[in-house]
Amino acid sequence: MKKYNLTVTIWEEEGVYVSRCVELDVASCGDTPKEALENIREAIDLYLKNAEEYGMLNDIEPSLTAHDKFTSLIEVQA
Repeated sequence: MKKYNLTVTIWEEEGVYVSRCVELDVASCGDTPKEALENIREAIDLYLKNAEEYGMLNDIEPSLTAHDKFTSLIEVQA
């Protein structure tokens, strides 16, 4: 299996840390940021194995292999 550099965001929500992979739109959670990161890693691994098994990996690979990735934190008022 190939290695990918993926973007994961983690935030606290009502005492639970939520983790989300931006490229795959996969999410998980944990009681600590470290646990949330471990859990999202497992969720990503399962997602990629299923995508490969069902022949979907080629469809999502461009977002996984992009060399230029940009993240930004912005503030909005609603």
